[in-house]
Amino acid sequence: MRVVFMGTPDFSVGVLKELINNHEVLAVVTQPDKPKGRGKAVQYTPVKEEALKHGIKVIQPAKIKEKEVVEELRSFGADIFVVAAFGQLLSKEILDMPKYGCINVHASLLPKYRGASPIQWAVINGDEVSGVTIMQMDVGMDTGDMIVKKEVVLDKEETGGSLFDKLSEAGAKLCIEAMELIESGSAVLRKQDDSLATHTKMIDKSLGLIDWNKTAVEIERLIRGLNPWPSAFTYFNGKTVKIWGADVITDISADKLPGEILEVTKDSIFVNTKENVLRIKELQLEGKKRLKTAEFLRGYKMVAGDKFSNTK
Repeated sequence: MRVVFMGTPDFSVGVLKELINNHEVLAVVTQPDKPKGRGKAVQYTPVKEEALKHGIKVIQPAKIKEKEVVEELRSFGADIFVVAAFGQLLSKEILDMPKYGCINVHASLLPKYRGASPIQWAVINGDEVSGVTIMQMDVGMDTGDMIVKKEVVLDKEETGGSLFDKLSEAGAKLCIEAMELIESGSAVLRKQDDSLATHTKMIDKSLGLIDWNKTAVEIERLIRGLNPWPSAFTYFNGKTVKIWGADVITDISADKLPGEILEVTKDSIFVNTKENVLRIKELQLEGKKRLKTAEFLRGYKMVAGDKFSNTK
């Protein structure tokens, strides 16, 4: 099929690669480039970088609904538009444009986790199974009819990053499968049960602030879900400390305040929470490298009775 692809982050790149291998990609639509880092150098989106490797035309509209952008999309005469984490909503005019409409690669088992950040929330909420849904798009936010789904089981140590990779790979392959069904006329569309729908909000850095009044289980899931971005963090003596790895310890109990350090060994920091204890295995002090706890403690002192805080 003749395809226009819309996507922006790393998650979308796998889908684009599969489309290039199996179909004719006429153009790629991605978000505008943004300045990044201290030098504010303009950085291409991951999808743009991949498209340019293959000499594919790249369009980067600030607003995809603008008239001139809509007309440019129409000029391609595409059979289908494929969307994967693009970052903008499409108008009905755009959705109705291609012969086979627009399909979306969504990183959850719809109708669960509609919205922008289903991957991180699956880990944060302690889900045992996640997955990918390919759906026929409509004007709502992830409300379209479902074509195919694939389940992906979460590992006990799953992070947002590792699940991201799993779902990206599964979604890329599933997208090609769905397109074959559509082209052959054998796709069966299934409506979503809106009564079962849940929604995810955008992830921002403030979500990573650890609330030590929550349970160790909740905090450990937050740490994994926000790894590698934006990361879970706390404060110690006025400095930010990112927590990259931790375990839940259930056989220790203490009548101490949440956030208080109960014990420091050569390779672990044990912290009290609302329920159970969190053992910190990997952390990063503000302005320093990410380190295993054993290495961290060789250069920075923490002792029982010290306290992590949610304010500087």
